[in-house]
Amino acid sequence: MEAMTGAMESAASKLDRARELRAFDDTKAGVKGLVDAGVVNVPQIFVLPHDNTKNVTGGTAKVNFTVPVIDLQGVENDSTLHQEIVDRIRHASETWGFFQVVNHGIPVGVLEEMLRGVRRFNEQDVEVKKQFYTRDVTRKFVFNSNFDLYSAPAANWRDTFFCFMAPTPPQPQELPTSCRDIIIEYSKQVTKLGRFLFELLSEALNLNPNHLNDIGCADGLGLLYHYYPPCPEPQLTLGASTHTDIDFLTVLLQDHIGGLQVLYDNQWVDIPPVPGALVVNIGDLLQLISNDRFISAEHGVLANNVRSRVSVACFFRGDMGKSDELYGPIQELFSEDNPPKYRATTVKEYVSYYNTKGLDGTSALLHFRA
Repeated sequence: MEAMTGAMESAASKLDRARELRAFDDTKAGVKGLVDAGVVNVPQIFVLPHDNTKNVTGGTAKVNFTVPVIDLQGVENDSTLHQEIVDRIRHASETWGFFQVVNHGIPVGVLEEMLRGVRRFNEQDVEVKKQFYTRDVTRKFVFNSNFDLYSAPAANWRDTFFCFMAPTPPQPQELPTSCRDIIIEYSKQVTKLGRFLFELLSEALNLNPNHLNDIGCADGLGLLYHYYPPCPEPQLTLGASTHTDIDFLTVLLQDHIGGLQVLYDNQWVDIPPVPGALVVNIGDLLQLISNDRFISAEHGVLANNVRSRVSVACFFRGDMGKSDELYGPIQELFSEDNPPKYRATTVKEYVSYYNTKGLDGTSALLHFRA
């Protein structure tokens, strides 16, 4: 009898949650809509499960570790300096999976305008934003809150808009006027940087500098623009749950607010904003093709009750349209002591599995182990 009662209560709880999720989604106003409405308590759909401790970041700075900051100034003109930078990138990619770059070639004015563009879109009249709100990811421009809203253990305290800028970018008129020009310009600039970073990463793997670009790692570019409104109870939820990235490489622009953390040596370490810097991190697909030489590290974002935070994540993940293009561990990296650790997969298969699984605190890479 008790078991039956418990099962009924569980079913009712799931039904209530489903209704809450649908009601939230139907507003098409996102988390900012809740804040604008004056919410003083975090709705239950955002509250982290008590037993989901893997998904809770530390919340305080770990001063004994510092994410590497790599200065690219002069990397193309001085062979000795070039090798030093490649060595630093190799070490950071093998140990942290994260590093920051400065003097990367993208003007500070472009970075600042990109952040302003994210704010303009998210802080404009909600009725204008609603025109873009959708869960149809085939649309050229998508605005919603939580891509895994209906499958994640808890929703994240953030709204997102995204678009794919390569290999087939949207027409300018398909982008919102609030940020259209800067999206186009920033995409051009970050594409150039991404291709250069893949050259340095190829060298760090002792491969031909063109290797990663030649196999298409930079052919697809997706931009995710995150807006994290201030949270009335930041201790109950997260801006972004613990996860690894789905791509070959991510280039992240964050504002001055902070909150990004990476798991290093079993400790959560802050990645503090550095003026003019971009955060670079290894994605799952690069860990897969490097046969675990480079690591795709777990990371997340804390919620805060001070003010809104914005960031722009640029995902280099190949051309998803090439459904038969297989990516497996690079043969040049094999040895008797280092056999292939993963089966080959397509970008489309990997992305589909990752999105279906959602941000549940486990790595999608486990599913592709050989």
